Parts: sequence; C-alpha cells; structure tokens
Amino acid sequence: CKIELFDKDNYQAYVSTAPGWMLNMMKDYDGNPYARLVEMAKLAQKDGVIKGILMHQGESNTGETTWPGKVRLVYENLIKDLNLKPENVPLLAGEMVSAAEGGACASMNAIIATLPQTIANSYVISSEGCAGTPDHLHFTPEGYRILGSRYAAKMLSLMGYNISVK
Repeated sequence: CKIELFDKDNYQAYVSTAPGWMLNMMKDYDGNPYARLVEMAKLAQKDGVIKGILMHQGESNTGETTWPGKVRLVYENLIKDLNLKPENVPLLAGEMVSAAEGGACASMNAIIATLPQTIANSYVISSEGCAGTPDHLHFTPEGYRILGSRYAAKMLSLMGYNISVK
C-alpha cells in the first residue's frame, strides 16, 4: 500500500480507490491500519517502552519525491499519539530491493536516502546484498534475515551497543 494509508486524517481517500484484495486485507486492521498500529503500540506500552519505529515501505510510492514528507506526517502523528519524544524514538527505514539485485523499485532508494533530511532522528537501512525474489519486489528469506539484522544492529548501536553484521 501507499504511505497514504497510514495518514490518520486522510486515509479514507486512499481506501476509496483501493483494489478489492486490499480492502479484504484491511479488514484485519479494522479498516484503519494507522488506528490499529496505535492501538497495538499502546498495548505494548503497558508493559514496555517503545525505543524506535521500524518501517519498510515505498514500493507503492516509487518515484514520489513527496514521500519523505508523508512519512514525516505519519511519524509525527505516532510520536504525538503515543506520547513519545522524537529525540528518544528514532525511525529506521529500510531500502527496497537494490538495483544490483534487480529490484523493480530500486529507484525509490534514492528518495528513501533523503529521509534523514526530513526527519532528524531517522536512519536508512541498506538493502545492498539482500537477495530479491523473482518478482523483483520482495526479498528472499535470507535477504529478509540480513535486512533484519541490519535493522537490529542500527537500533542497538543507537542504544549504545557495538555489534557488527554483514
């Protein structure tokens, strides 16, 4: 889906144009993925502390230079709705399948790379070397594991730990 589906004030405009298969999937989120995300995060806050926000999105917004600003809106709404401090809660955003791996949306990585210019406490997680599947959109299981280890390494480094991953 496009990032617009997580715009808490305007998601209905996106929903009104969504294909039927997506509408069926949205039922799992009570028709409002942003509200469901906030609901689950508030449940998590009852027993824990939110240390960061991980995001992997962009395929549906490929080529849209306005994407970082849309992500900032979602991030700022999450910070506000969850009563968080942006300086304490970084946003980690992963790249799409890279051009070297034949990624159909690899051009979006240049736009994703600008995210730290829009959101001060944000970081881009590289997908270089993460193998893609034949659909040229998704990672292989091993590719997802490598990407996940990079998310973890970055988050742990922001928390003061020093680990290395491939």
